[in-house]
Amino acid sequence: MSLLDRAREWAAADPHDGDRAEVEALVEAGDTAELARRFAGPLTFGTAGLRGPLRAGPAGMNAAVVSRAAAGLGRWLTDSGHAGGGVVVGFDARRRSDEFARVSAAVLSAAGFAVRVLPRPLPTPVLAFAVRHLGCVAGVMVTASHNPPDDNGYKVYLGDGAQLVPPADREIEAAIAAVGPARDVPTSEDWTALGDDVATDYVTAVVRALQPEQVPGRDRLTVAYTAMHGVGAGTTRALFAAAGLAPPTGVPEQEQPDPAFPTVAFPNPEEPGAVDRLTALAARVGADVAIAQDPDADRCSVVCGGRQLTGDEVGGLLADWLLRRGVRGTYAASLVSGSLLHGLAGAHGVRFAETPTGFKWIVRAGTDDEPLVFGYEEALGYAVAPQVVKDKDGISAALAVALLAAELAASGRTLTDRLDELAVEHGLFATGQLSVRVEDLARIGEMMARVRSAPPARLLDREVVATDLAQETPAVDAVRLLGDGVRVIVRPSGTEPKLKAYLETVVPVHEDAGLIAARGRGADELDRLRDEVSAALGLS
Repeated sequence: MSLLDRAREWAAADPHDGDRAEVEALVEAGDTAELARRFAGPLTFGTAGLRGPLRAGPAGMNAAVVSRAAAGLGRWLTDSGHAGGGVVVGFDARRRSDEFARVSAAVLSAAGFAVRVLPRPLPTPVLAFAVRHLGCVAGVMVTASHNPPDDNGYKVYLGDGAQLVPPADREIEAAIAAVGPARDVPTSEDWTALGDDVATDYVTAVVRALQPEQVPGRDRLTVAYTAMHGVGAGTTRALFAAAGLAPPTGVPEQEQPDPAFPTVAFPNPEEPGAVDRLTALAARVGADVAIAQDPDADRCSVVCGGRQLTGDEVGGLLADWLLRRGVRGTYAASLVSGSLLHGLAGAHGVRFAETPTGFKWIVRAGTDDEPLVFGYEEALGYAVAPQVVKDKDGISAALAVALLAAELAASGRTLTDRLDELAVEHGLFATGQLSVRVEDLARIGEMMARVRSAPPARLLDREVVATDLAQETPAVDAVRLLGDGVRVIVRPSGTEPKLKAYLETVVPVHEDAGLIAARGRGADELDRLRDEVSAALGLS
C-alpha cells in the first residue's frame, strides 16, 4: 500500500474530526515528507507507556492512538486475569491531556472495567498513589512529564502501583497492534469522576510517613518554590500546610499550569537556565532552600545558597537524613547514580541495592525482610516514602528536603554545610557526565561496540575493570568501568539520540588541605576523565 493510501485509510478510521482533517489536508497537499514522518511507524510502548509529539497519525499522540492504546491495555488486563477490575485515570495540564483521559476512560469502561477519573489536572505521584489506594488493577496517567510543550504521553501503572517491567510492556504493545481501526473501538460513558478525596488522602499518607512533627521550628523555614508551569503547586502547598510549614514563596509567573511553558526554554529543572527565576527569587526573599518541580511533579531540583545541587547530592542528603532518623530497610539507586549512597548504607549497616536505570527497577529493589525505604536516580528522581508512592515523587521529596533544611537551620547550618560534613566523613564523591548527541543513530552503536571490544585498561592512572552489563541479569545496554575511586558507566540514552557516560571519582578529604583542595582535585579529575573517556569512544 502506498503512503498516500495508508494515510487515507488511517483518516477514514480516525474518530476525531480535527485529527482526521489534519491527515486529509496533508494528503490533499501531497506532503509526502510530513506524512512519512507521521506514518514511519507506531509510537513504541516502552517503560513509561507512550510518549511523542501531538499530531495526527500513528507516530503521534492523538485520539486514535490513545483509543487503540486503551483498548490494547484492556485486552491485556483481561487476558491476565483482571477482567472487570478497577482502573484509575489521571491527567496533567498539557494540551489535550483531559481529552485523552476521557477517551481512555470511555474505552476501558466499554471493555468492562470499573473506571474512575481524577477530578482535575493532578501530579503523577497522586495517580501512582491512587492505584493502590483505590485497589485498582491498573492506572493510566496522561502526561509527558518534562518533555517539550508539543509532546504528550500515556503512562501505565499496574496493580502494585509501579511502572511496567518486561515482558508486560512488550505484551501490551502486541495487544495494541492487534486492535482494529480506532473508529471501531467500543466506548462507554459509564465511568466515574472522582472528587478531591484521593489528593487529600495522598497528603495525609505522606505526612504520616515523613513525621514532620519531629522537626521543631519547621514553621520558620523560608522556602522558594516553582511548579515550572506544571500541576504540582496545589498539592505541594497542601502538603506543606498539613506538615506545619509556612507556605512556600512561589515564582508567580510559573505558579499556574500553562501548557506553553512560556518562561522556560525546556520545562526540565535539569536544563541550563530552567531554575534561573527560582534562584533569583530565593536570593530576594532570603530563602533557606529553593525547590523546583518538573511539570508533572514527579521530580524535583534543589537550590541552596545560589547553587543548584546535583541529583546525586540531593540523593545523598535525603538518604543521610533518613538513616540518621533510624529508618532501616533497603536503600537503592540506579547504576548510573553516584556511589555515596552505597557508602552511607554500609556505614549504617543497612542493605544497599544497585538497579538498572529507571524507577521501575528501583521500587522493586526491596526484599520481604528489608523492604525499600529510599530510592533515587541522579536525574532528580527520589522515593522518600515508597510505602506511599511506588515511583519517584517530587512532592514528598520537596517536603523531605524542607524538613531537612529546617532541622539544619536550627543549628545554623545549611544543606551545603551537611554535604561538606558528609565529604569529610566519607570522601568527596565528584560526579559528572559526558553526553554525545548524534544525528546518525548508528554512531551510538559504533561507540558502544568500540568500548565493549577495546575498553580502556586505565583511567586517571588507575587500573579499571570493564563489565558488559548486557551480559548481566536483567540485561542492560551499558558498560561499566570500575577501579579504585573511579567509576564510569557508558550507555545510550533511553529518550534522546545521545550516548551518555556517567563519571565519578572519589577524593579523600585531608585535614591539612581540606575541602577546597578536595573539590579542586575532584573537578580536575572529572575533566581528565571526560578526556580519557572521549578518547576511548573514538571522539578525540
